[in-house]
This record gives sequence, C-alpha cells and structure tokens, in this order.
Amino acid sequence: MIRRLLILTGLGVVVGGVVGLIAVGFVEGVLWLNDRLYLTRIARESLADRNLLIMLTIGVPAAGGLVVGLLRKWAQDYRFHRLQDVIEIAHSPKPSMPVRQSVLTSLAAFLSLGAGASVGQYGPLAHIGASIGSWTGRVLGSDRSIGMISIACGCAAAISAAFHAPLAGLVFAREVVLRHYSLRAFAPIAVASILAYVVAHIVFKRAPLFRVEALTIESPLEYFLFIAIGITGAVVATAFMRTIELASSLSRKLAWPAPVKTMLAGFALGVVALQVPEILGIGQDALRMAMGGEAFAAADLAKILLAKLLLTALCLGFGFAGGVFSPALLIGTLYGALIGAGADWFVGDLHSPIAVYAVCGMVAVTSPVIGAPLTGVLIVFELTQNFDLATAALASVAFANLVGFRIYGRSYFDAQLQARGFDLSLGRDKVTAQQQSIRYLVSNDYTAIDSDRTLTEVRALLLKDRRSQAHVVDEAGRYIGTLTLHRLMELSSRGTSSDEPAGDHATPETLMLNADDSLWAATSRLKDFVGDSIPVVEGERLVGVLFEATIVGAYLGVIEQVRQEEHATM
Repeated sequence: MIRRLLILTGLGVVVGGVVGLIAVGFVEGVLWLNDRLYLTRIARESLADRNLLIMLTIGVPAAGGLVVGLLRKWAQDYRFHRLQDVIEIAHSPKPSMPVRQSVLTSLAAFLSLGAGASVGQYGPLAHIGASIGSWTGRVLGSDRSIGMISIACGCAAAISAAFHAPLAGLVFAREVVLRHYSLRAFAPIAVASILAYVVAHIVFKRAPLFRVEALTIESPLEYFLFIAIGITGAVVATAFMRTIELASSLSRKLAWPAPVKTMLAGFALGVVALQVPEILGIGQDALRMAMGGEAFAAADLAKILLAKLLLTALCLGFGFAGGVFSPALLIGTLYGALIGAGADWFVGDLHSPIAVYAVCGMVAVTSPVIGAPLTGVLIVFELTQNFDLATAALASVAFANLVGFRIYGRSYFDAQLQARGFDLSLGRDKVTAQQQSIRYLVSNDYTAIDSDRTLTEVRALLLKDRRSQAHVVDEAGRYIGTLTLHRLMELSSRGTSSDEPAGDHATPETLMLNADDSLWAATSRLKDFVGDSIPVVEGERLVGVLFEATIVGAYLGVIEQVRQEEHATM
C-alpha cells in the first residue's frame, strides 16, 4: 500500500514537472518559429516587401507540408498519432505509448504548427504529455492501472500548462481519457496538473490564452441567446467534424504521394491566407481580437470562420500533424462573436459585451468536438474567474452537447475510434471484452468424430464419453457439423441405417465462433445458442469448443476488473 502510494505520488510529481517544462518549450518554440517565418500578425506588419511577404505566406506552409509529408514515411501505418490514439492506448490491455511513433508525431506537429498549418496545438501537447507519462510509468510500475494513470497524468499536465487551468486539466484527463473517476487516479493526476500549472505559469509566467475584464450579464433575456448559441454551435461543430472526415476521405482516394498531398494543402492554405491571414497557425491573435469585439466586422468574422473551418479540414485531412481542439476554439469564438454582433436585434441596447458571446460560442463549438463539457466550463471559469460568465457558458455547453450527441455523437475522437471498431459508447467493459480473444478460453474437452464413422459408432462413443453431442470433422479436421443423441434417436425412429456415415447427417451449429473472435463478440451472440458446447474454428478447421458458462464467467471477470479500476482507492 505504502509503496504504491509513493509510486503514484512520484508519478504525478515527475510527470507534472517534466510536461510543464516541455509544454512551455513547445509553445514558445512554435511561436518563435512563426515569428521568424513572418506568420504572426506583428511580424507580417513589420515586413515592408510585399512580394517577399506573398512568397513566404505561400511558400512556408507548402514547404512545411512537404517536410511533414516526408516524415509520414517513417510513421506507423503512414500516419501520425492523434488524441484518439492516446485514448485507445490508455484503454488497451498494456497501456504504453510507443517511443518512435511518439517522437515522430511530436516532431511533425512542431513543424506543422511552426510552418503555419491550420491545426491545433493542444492535441499534440496532450499526446506529448501522455507519452512522457507513459514512459515514466514504465519505470515506476508495470501494471495496467499504473499505465492508464500515467497517460492520464501526462494529458492533465499538458492541458493545465497550456490553458492556465489545473482543474480543467484534471477533469479533461478523467472526462476524455480515463472515462472514470476512481480515487486511485485522483491524487497523481491532480498532482501532475497542479505542478505543470506552477511550472508554466508561476515559474515561467506564461500568459493565459485570453484575458477579459470583469463582465456581467446585462439582461436575463440573453440566456435565450446563450442557449441558441449552444444549439446552433453544435451544428457548427458537426459541420467542422464532417468536413474533416470528408477531406480525409478525399485524401485516401487520391493516389498521390503523401508529401505531395500535404504540400498542396499547405499551398492552398497560403493562397487563402493572402486574403485571410488569420487562418495561419493556431490563431491566438485572431481569437483575442474577436474577444475584444471591435477588430472585426460581422462580415470579417464570417469570412474568417468559414476559411478557418475549411482550411483546417484540408490540413488535417491531407496529412498535417495537429489537433482539432485549437481550431474549434477559434471557430467557436468567431461564431459566438458573430452572434454577439447582432445581439441588439434581440435584447436591444442593453446587452453584454461581445466577449461574453464569444466565450459561449467557444465552448459551444469546442465541447461537442472534444466530448468534454465540464472541461470547457472549467477552462472559462479558471481563465476568467467570473461566475456569471461561467454560468452563461454552462447554458451554451449543456445544449451544445445535447444537440451534438444527437446529430453526430459523443465527440470527434469517439467517432474516429468507432470507425476502427473501438467503441466506448456502451462502457469500458465492452472495450475490455473486445480486446480479449476467446482463443485462450477454448476447451479440448469435447467429442470429435470422423465423418466416415457410422451412426452406431457415434452413439457408442457418446455413451462412453457421457456427452449428448459430437462434432463431426473430415479427414483434414474441417468442421462439418454436429450430431446429438436426440438426432440419432430421431434417425433411428425413421428407419435410417445405423451403418450410414456420420458426415451425411451432421448439421452445422447455428452458432460457430472463430478462434480470433473477441470475448464481446462471443457474449453478444450467446442469445442465439442452444446446446452443450459451441464449436470454435480457425479457418474451417475445428480447434475446440466453448461452453456457455466459460464465456459468461470470463465476461463477469472483465466487469469485475473494470469496476475494480473505477472504484479502487489505492
């Protein structure tokens, strides 16, 4: 008990400190690169040579796309990891982030963001944090529980450092990654989140994502607008996610080399950025200006929103490494500010500043995308320390998630995992059962009969073995069917010759399993089975049988394991 307490505490301390340092270095490195390559607003305004600015605006993202595309050749399955991969690994039987893939993904994300690609930085930061947590967990412990907790610690530390929000980091790790709230995981994740916050924002004094002055809600009628932002924000979020899926599908259909596709995405980004430079990079300047409410007219907000949505989908779909979190924040902020620009039509002159609407739009779009409603509200509360603003955001988040779930699903990450057959929607026990093969449950305790044996021999062997059924195979061991004592009696009553071969009368079971089937698949199909044992084949060859009690017992074991993880105190 004491040893495990020390391991978990040490895990939180080490991961929080290291991830806090790396998060600061990563973000500062990206900003430095953006500034040197004239991708930031201030740097672009300082460059007098218009032709050079055009060359850099188009050339830098295109060159970055070429380099990132070349890196994909060394990546596993020719793709970089994203946050959905972190979730899948965290729930695997042996949670462990692969070193080579993690390093390649981090490098590709840094180059993508540094070259101005319209992708997010928070997903890569969470991936980096999860990798560091996983590697630390391997040193301190080796069981599944520590592996999961270490990954969650890294994600919490990354979000805490990035957003100036330790509570949001804690909740994000449990709401998005772990999907449970065990006391065992609480302390190390909290320690990691707090320490990363201290390193990033007290030691290095990193500025928060945005600042707002003391704001109040001017009219109760505005809550109807906040709810409307939530409902329509879910539609915007769904359009964003569907567009990414469409771009990814188009990319897969194009038989072009990966570097060419990513380079063309960067080229297209640069061309559009000549007219809408706010779409370059993660868009922190645009987000802060939209919060102010005076920098952009309504037409400008709509133009930037549409361009950001389309170009982010193109960049992600065509191979740039990055996340969806940051673009969703900017798209939501622009959308909320756009609604706020017309708020006086509904409530008259007595309406809150646009910053209130921008914040509501930010969480209304982001929350359905990442599937973390509590995280969104906590980010707002910790960044602003404004209860009124957090309450307004809560109204938007509540309806955004309600509508978003109905028209799309829990989150973009879950939709991507479901497409791979990894479905967390019915609970963690389903995922765990999906990851367990029935191969190790297969029994050899059954009666096998060659197809050329007579019915008399089958009856005699069944009586000898005290079984009610025999599985009939051919000379190559391929499963033909099953003969039961009841079937033999039926054949005898019809006058069938007892010297006829068993293969002529064997009937395949309505339920057969493959040795590589999962425990979940076997359990799901049990309702269709009536009999003593289920034949298990590999290809067409019979390799054994499974008993109903064995499957049920194994599934109950999975449930017990999951409940122990979720309710264990230490």
